[in-house]
Amino acid sequence: MAIFGQSVALLVAHFALGLKFPFVACLVCIGASAVLNAALRARFPVAHRLDETWATSILAFDIAQLAALLALTGGLGNPFSILFLAPVTIAAASLPPRRTAGLLAFMLVCATAIELGHAPLRSSGGAAFEPPPLYAFGALIAIAVGAIFVAIYASRVAREARKLSSALTATELILAREQHLSQLDGLAAAAAHELGTPLATVALVVHELAAQPQIAALCADDLRLAEEQVGRCRSILGKLSSPETIAESSLNETTVGELLEEIAAPHRLLDIEIEVLREGPQPEPSCRRNAGMMHALNNLVENAVSFAKSRVSLKASWSGEVVRIVIADDGPGFPPQVLAQLGEPYISKRGLTRRRDGAAGGLGLGLFIANALLERSGARLDIANGSQSAPGAVASLVWMRATFEHGRLTRRQALEG
Repeated sequence: MAIFGQSVALLVAHFALGLKFPFVACLVCIGASAVLNAALRARFPVAHRLDETWATSILAFDIAQLAALLALTGGLGNPFSILFLAPVTIAAASLPPRRTAGLLAFMLVCATAIELGHAPLRSSGGAAFEPPPLYAFGALIAIAVGAIFVAIYASRVAREARKLSSALTATELILAREQHLSQLDGLAAAAAHELGTPLATVALVVHELAAQPQIAALCADDLRLAEEQVGRCRSILGKLSSPETIAESSLNETTVGELLEEIAAPHRLLDIEIEVLREGPQPEPSCRRNAGMMHALNNLVENAVSFAKSRVSLKASWSGEVVRIVIADDGPGFPPQVLAQLGEPYISKRGLTRRRDGAAGGLGLGLFIANALLERSGARLDIANGSQSAPGAVASLVWMRATFEHGRLTRRQALEG
């Protein structure tokens, strides 16, 4: 793309605009980029990811090649000098700070050098386009300041993105482990439940045969029954060996009220009263045990308990169309400046751990992840402060009932998304 753009600009300037400059020398500079591009394509496969040294070297070549073209076409007075920012921006977003700083310094040296000595652009009549020295000096300062600002800003954005990606990856691993443990628990419970009756029957038959050896030859029915039960045991073991079968069983489902009771249970050991309310027509909506949704709900309840004075309310209400969960506490609520930024990562400061002190106290990344996990389950999360008569923070979650009961995404789709 760069080679094509430089070639078009060169041809238009020379043939359409009639500008005079070392045309052949400029073609050699562009040709050097083309040769390097072809050599890299021959040296490395398309899917190969270059290491830091190779990437730094190639970006340094891009800076040097652009500097050579600008030196032949008017220096920093050439409007295309702004392209100096491109390699620096790429380096800041993808390379370590030390290498970015090196490329930035190299770019500033090149920009200064071409401003001190360059070939002027000339019109078809031979008149030179040479900006005043003050303008040229201003262009140099502008490029330097712009490059430094872009490098710092791009590196910060890239660093925050990497942090967020790492945090989300760690969360997915934790949830995958929780899901695996949950499946193991369900497997053990299912095995104990399903195998109890047939194994007891087999034991009874064996006991009867052992107690009455004289009629063992006459117990054909009992032996046949024993064989049937053994076959049933084998069938159950085969079913339990498939995780998909367990995932589809009723052991992996819970009602919305039981879900809230399960989330609230670990927090009842504290000195905060936790009230679970249910309201709606029968039957009560149920959902599959989703590790992501449970982690997010636990995060919201834990936050409410942390900031509550004495009471937290978990209320589930439903209709034929929607399911709603409201988590409310009687704490100080959120300061306005924090409330406006909730859901964004890293809005809080370490050491400020209470909302009444005017800080989110660790809500930034945790609430961001919780919101992302709830969105995957199909929920919409709204957070606000209560009224003057009932102060505190209120988190409201709303699902379409069909989405809540059947799930919008499978776990594999959620992980891939």
